[in-house]
Amino acid sequence: MELFLIVLLLLALIGVSMILNRFVPFIPVPLIQVALGSLVAVFPWGVHFTLNPELFFVLFVAPLLFNDGKRVPREELWNLRAPILLLSLGLVFATVFVGGYVIHWLLPAIPLSAAFALAAILSPTDAVAVGALSGKIRMPSKITHLLEGEALMNDASGLVAFKFAVAATVSGVFSLPEATASFFLISIGGLLCGCLLSLLIIRIRVFLRHLGMEDTTIHMLIQILTPFLIYLAAEELGLSGILAAVAGGIIHAIERDRSESSLMELKIVSVSTWSMILFILNGLVFLILGLQIPNVAEIVIKDLTISNVQMLIYILLISLTLVALRFVWVYGFWRAESSFSKKEHIGKPQLRPALLIAISGVRGTITLAGAFSIPLFLDDGTAFPERNVIIFLAAGVILISLITASVLLPLLSDKPDTGKERDKQRLEQDAKIQLLEESIHIVKEEINEENKDAALSLISDYNKHIQQIRSDGLASQIQFRKMEREIRLIALNAERHEVKRLVDEGTLNQEAAYTISLLLNRSEMLVTRRLQYVLRLFLVMVKRWIWKLFGGGRKPSQALPIEQFEILKAAKLLTSKAAITAIQNHINTVNRDAAQEVISNYRQGMQKLNSIFKPAPSYEDFKKHKKELQFKAIQLNRNHIQSMFQKGEINRGLATQLRQFVSFLEVSILVDEEIG
Repeated sequence: MELFLIVLLLLALIGVSMILNRFVPFIPVPLIQVALGSLVAVFPWGVHFTLNPELFFVLFVAPLLFNDGKRVPREELWNLRAPILLLSLGLVFATVFVGGYVIHWLLPAIPLSAAFALAAILSPTDAVAVGALSGKIRMPSKITHLLEGEALMNDASGLVAFKFAVAATVSGVFSLPEATASFFLISIGGLLCGCLLSLLIIRIRVFLRHLGMEDTTIHMLIQILTPFLIYLAAEELGLSGILAAVAGGIIHAIERDRSESSLMELKIVSVSTWSMILFILNGLVFLILGLQIPNVAEIVIKDLTISNVQMLIYILLISLTLVALRFVWVYGFWRAESSFSKKEHIGKPQLRPALLIAISGVRGTITLAGAFSIPLFLDDGTAFPERNVIIFLAAGVILISLITASVLLPLLSDKPDTGKERDKQRLEQDAKIQLLEESIHIVKEEINEENKDAALSLISDYNKHIQQIRSDGLASQIQFRKMEREIRLIALNAERHEVKRLVDEGTLNQEAAYTISLLLNRSEMLVTRRLQYVLRLFLVMVKRWIWKLFGGGRKPSQALPIEQFEILKAAKLLTSKAAITAIQNHINTVNRDAAQEVISNYRQGMQKLNSIFKPAPSYEDFKKHKKELQFKAIQLNRNHIQSMFQKGEINRGLATQLRQFVSFLEVSILVDEEIG
């Protein structure tokens, strides 16, 4: 019961952190969550949560890194493979070597092997922390991808180096050849294990589909279990579960891109479910970090043999050493690559981007979880030297890296030009068009024989919205309406030719031809002389109102005989098809949107005609299919907006405007449904 209450409290604190960030947007959410966790832990009645490193890695790190592997741009990851390996391998081992000697020099009480262990656990950057901070800051895309790739890969190298350093401290024995061989075995084996298990799970899902098991719930359950299964299997084999989870995510992303039969419903449920899971896990990671800090600090602060001021100075010096080493490493190899290689991965070497990369090396709960995994005793039964001090130093460096990145990254990163209103409007227009184009893509993926007319009509509606958004002033609107009028005249002319052809063939009698010609004349008047048509329609309505008021009721109208109506219906369907064919023959890149709108109007009219006197109302099916497609597109639009906001591609204000735009589209669906 106590654990359940703790979980409920932590979930509530995640919500509180988002509310607080609304009022203090300049403070990143991770820092707010760390502060809330620490605040809850310091109260006497507060939460006291013991961090289990093994449980933490499987419960939090596995799904988060699996998701990062799915969403990281694979092409960019491959193009930046050289600098990523230099950071995730070279810099990690340089940090272990240099950082270990610096820590041992500052605190001689910590043996050199234990100092190497602390430097090793401080070497990997936290993918969760990097994503949470850099996602809200405008940084060059290549630097962002470089940091993401580094954070995915350096956990394994840092943890392996940490494992051997701890083993050397515990046993007093260290073999460099054995450590090197084990490192490559654990790393490469982890990657291969993740790939093979992912392929096996994908084949199982395909097999279930071939058996007719298309239930979204089953496939979603398999998706959720996948990262845990991959991580646990790799760790059980003595391989890197972290790299296995990353490789599994990349393989699943490749399968998702190549799959042609994936269900749209599963996509929507998957995106929504994973968004919620990742939102909760990210929040819990920083809250748990905050919960651990007071407990760690209390042990060191109460120890009278340790100077608290000196410990704070040591934390600052170690943090400064890590940033300086990272800067020298990045800038030095950047200049070397620029001098000896013609291919530039991230552009010309510059001080500001190098400093951005250096400060972005944020440490997180992976570092603290690793520190907590240090054993209590050595092989000879004595206590692990300065274990509490090592954990305290790790926690302090984590806090310093978070605060430094939160303060300095916004100052060093690119500043959006907020002073130009036109640029802001342009950004909003581009974002809305991106959402509508994504909706068109979704509808095209879902198109089939049953919903073809509804899908084409919806695509036409979206193209109309895009045209309206792109219209910059009255002149563009007039130009669009002019093209639409020309298209409608082409269509009406094609209808007249079709009527003449039907009469010549004897398929259509003169009376029916006269009736259709009257309808075409009215349509032409509506297109060419709209004001005159509206006035005439107004006079007709006034006459009907006068007749109803003084003539004793509504004038009865004579219904067409069924036979005559069927003749007119068949003729109108043929003329509509002729009109659509004529429009399609005149479509070009300039009038495409206007042509699609007119074609959509013709198709809807044909649907209404086909629905009359049918036991299964096809127009009702048309509306049903159209509504289903619209709601699917809207749900994915909302998910896309949240994703863009979390990645820092749009700010909070623009995200709100885009959500309002999507809500407007949703309301228009309901209004159309009521009218229809």
